[in-house]
Amino acid sequence: MKKQSGFTLIELVMVIVILGVLAVTALPKFIDMKSDAQAAALQGVAGSLNSAFAINYAARSANAAKGVAVANCSDSDNVLQGGVPAGYAVAASAVAAGSTSSCTLTQTATSSTTTVTAIGIN
Repeated sequence: MKKQSGFTLIELVMVIVILGVLAVTALPKFIDMKSDAQAAALQGVAGSLNSAFAINYAARSANAAKGVAVANCSDSDNVLQGGVPAGYAVAASAVAAGSTSSCTLTQTATSSTTTVTAIGIN
């Protein structure tokens, strides 16, 4: 008589049950990844616009031939190299020279908004 080796049916069922429990607890973590990624992308674009306005102000203050004049929040297309990415819009709002203004950045796909600080300069 040969000795057989392998897993019993009970052992296989227990492994499947354990994998099911792990899947049920891990699934909610991955369901909402798209909205988290979109929110992070919005914050990334806002951060780059804040930096672009600050660098433009510093460059134009040091040398009037460098940078671009900023009198409106919509000038962000000229300030950020390559312009504002597709799928994002900056609401127009006047910015006085030498002062800051809060501008609204909108992610058009989700209608999510955040604020960007524009620094006006002639």
